Amino acid sequence: MLRAIVLGAGAGGGFPQWNSAGPGCMRSRAGDPSALPRSQAGIAVSADSEHWLLVNASPDLRHQIAVTPALHPRPGRLRNSPIRAVLLTGAEVDAIAGLLHLRERHAFAVFGAAPTLAVLDANPIFRALSPDLVTRTAIVPGEPFEVLGIAVTAYAVPGKVPLFVEGDEAPGVAEDGEALGVALSAGGGTLHYIPGCAMMTDALRARLAGADCVMFDGTLFTDDEMIRLGAGPKTGRRMGHMPMTGPGSTLEAFAGIPVARRIFVHVNNTNPALLADSPERAHLEASGWEVAEDGMEIRL
Repeated sequence: MLRAIVLGAGAGGGFPQWNSAGPGCMRSRAGDPSALPRSQAGIAVSADSEHWLLVNASPDLRHQIAVTPALHPRPGRLRNSPIRAVLLTGAEVDAIAGLLHLRERHAFAVFGAAPTLAVLDANPIFRALSPDLVTRTAIVPGEPFEVLGIAVTAYAVPGKVPLFVEGDEAPGVAEDGEALGVALSAGGGTLHYIPGCAMMTDALRARLAGADCVMFDGTLFTDDEMIRLGAGPKTGRRMGHMPMTGPGSTLEAFAGIPVARRIFVHVNNTNPALLADSPERAHLEASGWEVAEDGMEIRL
């Protein structure tokens, strides 16, 4: 059986974002039960509930571990952890910064595509993860491998380079491993985790068909959301994220893909679908989609 725990369901900055006075963030900060907080995106998966693989390591990872008993140290040894490996789907800050929370001389493996590992290699701060304890293994997109009894296939999806390595010109869509989706299987069930995706392709559509569960990029409800709200100058697609709704959207793309369970993750603080009582949430639910919450658990 594959067991997956949503450590964080929010996009970069989480919900409420520290410097946002948007209506959703204000409601969340006030404790509104229809505006539950979300930390930054990541999941933990296990085939035996004893040894855990993290998919991404957000800046909120220390808190996420603290509130997830499955990831707590076990009695009997002064220092130990059931976290044995981390798989990175990209090199954005909200996917890699949490690695620095794991620097206390704990042995684990890091897996990532070549562009992601190159970012780690180029930043000396990640040497805090002692190389005699923390191995780095390059993923070849499309080639299956096994980690902790979990069958893993990481595959390139349309995305972009991390914001902090962009040049002066706007980057185009990249498909060389800058953004990965991950298929995770154990005991017959398959979960796809895709926290960032700029567009649907025929290859991705074919790969997802028949999946038991897909957790998919839900950053923005509409492509121009941040511009309309005055929260930023970029569209969702410019940031490497398909919008939930509208032409060329996720709802449109998934209309003909047979998937048993569909869950939005990596949801931005501006997205009204975070609010359980919003018409936007009702629209998603009527279309067969869920919006992830921190602590949500899936067993396949």
